[in-house]
Amino acid sequence: MNETSATTETTAVAGETSAVKPPQLRAARVRKQSIIKFVILFVTLAFLFVPLLAMLIFTLRHPLSGRWSAAPWIAIFTGNGESLGADLTVLWQGLGTSLALSVVTVVLMLLLLVPTMVIVHIRSKALERAIEWVATLPLTIPAIVLVVGLGPIYRWLSADVLNTNPIWLCFAYVILVMPFAFRAIAVGLNSIDVKTLVEASRSLGASWPKVFFRVIIPNLWQSILSASFISIAVVLGEYTVASLLGRMNLQVALYQLGQSNSQISTAMSLLALLFGVVLLVALDLISDAMRKSKEGK
Repeated sequence: MNETSATTETTAVAGETSAVKPPQLRAARVRKQSIIKFVILFVTLAFLFVPLLAMLIFTLRHPLSGRWSAAPWIAIFTGNGESLGADLTVLWQGLGTSLALSVVTVVLMLLLLVPTMVIVHIRSKALERAIEWVATLPLTIPAIVLVVGLGPIYRWLSADVLNTNPIWLCFAYVILVMPFAFRAIAVGLNSIDVKTLVEASRSLGASWPKVFFRVIIPNLWQSILSASFISIAVVLGEYTVASLLGRMNLQVALYQLGQSNSQISTAMSLLALLFGVVLLVALDLISDAMRKSKEGK
């Protein structure tokens, strides 16, 4: 018995010793993992930034003469592109329209989605799944197909109800941003216990408006900001619907400007991408500030 126990203990100790890797092997494994991570990160960054770097070089180096100049950027920031043969009036018109469309689209999207999603989240899971299917349906429909259906509606709106002002593209853009906004808000709703918050507030005598604006909305601020910023990015980058419906926005203006001066058009496209990055960074900073303020309380 003693010999058997000793043999068993010896085998267990040998197994544990073999299971524990020497420090040299662990260090080699860590170095290998670090190299793999670095290669993946480098390839990803190259895939993202090489095209942007090429665009930047194109705006600074004239494609025919090869002369380096910051004239396209100077023209954008001074608002005068006559020296380069470009009329920037179209660009500012398109930019103003897209910014106005962003604001109106975000407001309409929030008024439509937030109350609807909160109500169905509390009342009916089956109806919530049906609304999710409807909200995400535009992802499966190409924009050009949407225009085919929206074209007759916009002709009727332009002729009999409203006018041809590009601001009315907001109705089409609400459809386009709905899938992204829905997912952002749904994440926020699923991260909190909405039913418990509503029942506790109602038991304390709070009315439904107070429950919605003072209990639920403060807990959904991060998701609402995410949905808003994503919607702004989608609206600023939309081209197909505006072009096929004959309306002016930023992307249509960039296309028209590119016919006369492609360098200015490319520089403005880079600025639009930079604005999108700023939105994402702002979202991250605001989310961190809100989380820290909640933890501080």
